[in-house]
Amino acid sequence: MKSILKSAATLFFCAALISPVMAEEHKNPFLSPYGNEYKIPPFQDIQVGDFIPAIKAGIEEQKQNIRKIVVNRAVPDFDNTILPLENISPILDRVASVFYHYDAALSTDEFAAMAEEAIPLLNEAANQINLDPELFKKIQAVYENRDNLNLTPVQKRVVEKYYKQFAEQGAALPEDKKKELIRINDELSKLFIQYNKNLLNATNSFFVTVYNEDDLAGLPESSIAMAREEAKARGLDGLWVFTLHAPSRLPLLTYAQNRGLREAVYKGYTTLASYGDNNNYPVIKKIVALRAEKAKVMGFDNFAQMMTSRVMAGTPEAATNLLLQVFEPAVKRSAEEVADMQAIVDAEGGNFKIAPWDYYYYAEKVKKQKYDLDESEVRPYFSLENVMKGLFTAAEKLYGIKMVEMPDAPKWLDEVTVYEVQDAKTGEHVAVFMTDYFPRASKRQGAWMEQMQSAGLYEDGNRRPIVYNIGNFTPPAGDSPALLTIDEVETTFHEFGHALQAILSQAPYRSIAGTNVDRDFVEMCSQINEHWAFSPELLKIYAKHYKTGETIPDDLIQKLNNASKFNQGFITTELAGAALLDLEWGQSDGNTDVPEFEVAVAEKIGMPKEITYRYRSPYFKHIFGDDGYASGYYTYLWSQVLEADAWELFEQNGIFDPETAAKFKATILETGDTEDPMVLFERFRGHKPDAHALLRLRGFED
Repeated sequence: MKSILKSAATLFFCAALISPVMAEEHKNPFLSPYGNEYKIPPFQDIQVGDFIPAIKAGIEEQKQNIRKIVVNRAVPDFDNTILPLENISPILDRVASVFYHYDAALSTDEFAAMAEEAIPLLNEAANQINLDPELFKKIQAVYENRDNLNLTPVQKRVVEKYYKQFAEQGAALPEDKKKELIRINDELSKLFIQYNKNLLNATNSFFVTVYNEDDLAGLPESSIAMAREEAKARGLDGLWVFTLHAPSRLPLLTYAQNRGLREAVYKGYTTLASYGDNNNYPVIKKIVALRAEKAKVMGFDNFAQMMTSRVMAGTPEAATNLLLQVFEPAVKRSAEEVADMQAIVDAEGGNFKIAPWDYYYYAEKVKKQKYDLDESEVRPYFSLENVMKGLFTAAEKLYGIKMVEMPDAPKWLDEVTVYEVQDAKTGEHVAVFMTDYFPRASKRQGAWMEQMQSAGLYEDGNRRPIVYNIGNFTPPAGDSPALLTIDEVETTFHEFGHALQAILSQAPYRSIAGTNVDRDFVEMCSQINEHWAFSPELLKIYAKHYKTGETIPDDLIQKLNNASKFNQGFITTELAGAALLDLEWGQSDGNTDVPEFEVAVAEKIGMPKEITYRYRSPYFKHIFGDDGYASGYYTYLWSQVLEADAWELFEQNGIFDPETAAKFKATILETGDTEDPMVLFERFRGHKPDAHALLRLRGFED
């Protein structure tokens, strides 16, 4: 995901200790350019009280700069209208990039209280620029005259993008409609805050305590050790506590022999934020109703129609059609997978039908039976340190960059690692890259990539990006380092694929740099990068046993690759099911009971009873935590078609083939949104995307 829990004790929100005699006045770090070489935010100097004053100062700065554009009596052109929009408020740039990062990864109680005031102010800032009629007239004048302004093709695309984005945000609406839009956006922003707060609180409040050690049978020692430490942290020495965070939840569902324990944790997860004080059902209904209202204001029949009109898919019908092409063979394959699991249940005398909380556990048994692969055999080779070596080795071999750790660089927590990305041949600075991989109470669940600063032209010249990856991976436990699961290794490579698109960007303007591309194109770079994670060539380099240093043996590599298409029916069905649910929500008016709506969609699409949506609505933060992936979750599968087709070229030519890698870097990773994404894809691949490539990749077709 291109765009989670907290430990207040280690945050740098605390003011530095100040002598009562020689106290120095605190200076708000957001109000002036950062003094370090690469413009990294000085996290050690940032206090919660700095955000609101900086946001207000940024709003005023933006207002003044908009005024300069509007009152300029020269004929509107790229230099006097579009270029100033790229840096309309440096103060807002600085404060907003840190604010949204902290909101997701460092949301302490103090920060969350401040955020309730900050979000409406940031909405005000957005409305101030997006809905200014005089500013839009200037942009429209440039747009309508773009063919006569001697613009480069890239500048012309920037003009067209600004015009389209302003129109999509309501700039062309009459005043009465703008007022309605402002009201709706304000209400939505408050609901997003409530949704995310409920989800975070619900996630942190649920846990299962195990009192009898016999109930831990089947679990790997690393999971038991983590549960023991979690219990100790809660004052429950001698017991074991499991939470809903993925490093705790998933191993339990996969390995715990106690079926009741699996059911308790599974139901805890799938009813997350759906009852009590943290119930997101009423929040969802309001969000859906407001989105339907917003779509009508913008001239569309429904929200999904509005959102898909802005990207490659074009319509919800086109997106649904693609999903069903993949969903139907996936459901068929999942039925075969369930039959294999049921056979094991019956052979063991289980006398029950496979239920959703049995899926992970019996899938692991089938994998062991079919491929003789036990994930506990593999994890000792996947310490986080070694995985990072593999990640960086692949990037250097493919794209000619190397990572040099910056131990003295500013960081928001001690556990964050900061790297300078350098050209491997010349040592030239390319970007700054930061990682923050372990769960905490102030961080939302999941994994994502974002930027503190994108590549492009700023008020003081060209800058290179500051990019970060966030995760919630298995932390160190006892004497063991962080040993990642297969899924966590894949996620590490996925999020770094997003980072590569930002790090390597050569687009000249911020609005089109890095990941500022169509939503249904942005996941291509992340998903294709996953393929290198388990390639034999790379595994031989990085997969070393954390105790012995032994390289992963060939037979284990063979097992990994033999099992690579295993359980794809389940994985694809839960993903496509969630994407279809999202599109259905986008076509709803909100006048429905949330659980009933989910059941109705499941029946409509033929969702197997043994499989739940990848995310149920109360914790589907991609689509209800903000508008980022709303009516756009399908883009993961849309992008997977592009990724699968592109990967076939690497497979044909060699996965580290210099010519193929150089072509991918030049046509996809470096270009940003300088050209139409379909044109870029066809330039790399030589043909239009082939949907059957994804079916072949998943093992649904030969």
